[in-house]
Amino acid sequence: MKIAYICTGKLPSPAVKGGAIQLMIDGVAPFIARKHQLTIFSINNPILPPRETVNHINYIRFPKETYEKDVAVALTKQSFDVIHVFNRPINLIKYKEISPASAFVLSLHNDMFSPLKISKELAEKALNESALITSVSEYIKQTVTRRYEVPEEKIKVIYSGVDLEKYVPSWTIEGQQIRELVRQKFGVSNKKVILFIGRLSKTKGPHILIECMNTVLSNHPDATLVIVGGKWFSENGWNDYVEYLHHLASPFGNNVIFTNYIPSEKIPQILLMGDVFVCSSQWHEPLARVHYEAMAAGIPIITTNRGGNTEVISHLQNGLVIDDYKNPYAFSEAINYIFTNKEKAKEMAVNGRKLIEEQFQFRHVANRLEAVYVEAFYKNTQLNLKN
Repeated sequence: MKIAYICTGKLPSPAVKGGAIQLMIDGVAPFIARKHQLTIFSINNPILPPRETVNHINYIRFPKETYEKDVAVALTKQSFDVIHVFNRPINLIKYKEISPASAFVLSLHNDMFSPLKISKELAEKALNESALITSVSEYIKQTVTRRYEVPEEKIKVIYSGVDLEKYVPSWTIEGQQIRELVRQKFGVSNKKVILFIGRLSKTKGPHILIECMNTVLSNHPDATLVIVGGKWFSENGWNDYVEYLHHLASPFGNNVIFTNYIPSEKIPQILLMGDVFVCSSQWHEPLARVHYEAMAAGIPIITTNRGGNTEVISHLQNGLVIDDYKNPYAFSEAINYIFTNKEKAKEMAVNGRKLIEEQFQFRHVANRLEAVYVEAFYKNTQLNLKN
């Protein structure tokens, strides 16, 4: 089949600027391109050419300012069997008018059917125009089904994944060697390292982790919180919240370290530095992909019972789940549990790695997506024959 991926207008593909959607596309595209002709539309970037073909994948990039219009023009010149629109239901409506014979798949990575983002009329039109819809979690699926009458089987939950070859388990000899090198680099060789990885935004909750450090340090004076991330994806600038975080952390000195943004390709090594990874999300997280990454690296995980997080993290099985997510003390208790129950912590980490091996590698994700494309193409063909 001829398949087109239409990325959002936020970030380029490949993921030279990061982004969960772009990282997922990078992971599944090589598998899809083995059997199908794949074209990926995205915004441009100074280090990427406007057009190129890499590993049988055609990349077409347009300026951010005119991206949607340029994609629309491109669709008048090329035909595709399946067009996968990422996270933009309103744009799908426009593109369907241009390519009425194509089967459209809409993937949802956030709550894009919120009344704040789309009107009822446009939402229903987007749902009708989509042959099939995928969502990154059951939680995101339910944000649609609880608002609109849509057949349950029309929305397929397809979880993300990782390239497991890039992740060395923490308990292997190689993993331990990488761990020590990274820990030396950041000056935490003899520390118990708590890792936060994500955007520095209030919804991600890094302030809660800083607030819990008083209690953590009273039990574990050798603990250090390492905060990995910038204010917005690859941006390291300051805003009021970032300034607040640094102010909050200042009394702790070297017990709280800010690394700024670190490119996604280095995250597998960065994770090995940690004794525990904490997702402190305060909002209804669709399902943070860093959970998959931490499991792949074999790091104990603490997460919040928000959004889709608990669909892949089960309490005391492959991590700890915090219900009282606004309470710093709840985080300090969970961190203390990991630090003082080392055998259980390793057991949960091993379970997490096994889950990734069995279900959440990019080849698994690609196979599930391909099945969606085949079904969407078949449904659309039957519909076109009737019309």
